[in-house]
Amino acid sequence: MPAFQDRDVTSSGVRLRVSEAGEGRPIVLLHGALRDRSTWIRVGERLSGEFRVVLVDLPGFGDSEKPPPTRYRYGIDAFVEAVTDLHAALGLSRAALVGHGLGGCVAVAVAARRPELVSRLVIVNAPLQSTLGSWRSRMLTAPLVGGVVVKQLTGPALFRWAVLDGGAGEAGSIDGVPLIERYYESFDTPAARGSALATLRASADVSAVIADLGRVRAPALVVWGRHDRVVPAGVGQRVARELRGAGFELVDAGHAPHEERPAEVAAALGRFLRAERA
Repeated sequence: MPAFQDRDVTSSGVRLRVSEAGEGRPIVLLHGALRDRSTWIRVGERLSGEFRVVLVDLPGFGDSEKPPPTRYRYGIDAFVEAVTDLHAALGLSRAALVGHGLGGCVAVAVAARRPELVSRLVIVNAPLQSTLGSWRSRMLTAPLVGGVVVKQLTGPALFRWAVLDGGAGEAGSIDGVPLIERYYESFDTPAARGSALATLRASADVSAVIADLGRVRAPALVVWGRHDRVVPAGVGQRVARELRGAGFELVDAGHAPHEERPAEVAAALGRFLRAERA
């Protein structure tokens, strides 16, 4: 399998870290909230023998720049602009776009609003449901409480609980280092915590992205973890129906099936992407 090469590109005025491997039809993989591009590394490795695989850290996450919210408008709309500019920076005309969690919301919005950029769409356990009334949403959007929790009170144990599906999931590892430890190390700086808080608050309302589902024209696949306690599988089934003709794959996993079952998810993505050549 080709080795991933890291480089920085400028997108929407922000420095982004990307990892690339392989040649062929391009596929861009987007991570979810509180994760980074390494969430896709084991799937990407399996696809890189056949496709040009691009893993990207969204603004404020991983090894990408983390501008303060006073300088950068975090949220789904801003990330759509970043992904759009990324296409130009990397010389991608059209690419398959894959997104997990928040990245899935971004992928839907790009496919709906910039259809000329997206050849195929894959959504993995994206929170495409109303969460505005949930206790998590109320906590994060509270002016004082949310800031205290994210910026000061979130230690390794709480972070692990929040990211790994309330403790139900397993993130795997890279080079012997658990992914969750990599995520927390990246999160545990004042700039990263500020970016995460701004992103979580700005993306709490996904009603505009849900409306975008009906505008997507690219062939689509929805992949979901059967045991997701954050976004139940029924949400994925509804999303597949609204995407008109989308495929639906249910994986025996929690909120991050690509981390828990990378071989199975890579195989599903490979089948879907190869169909484009038929």
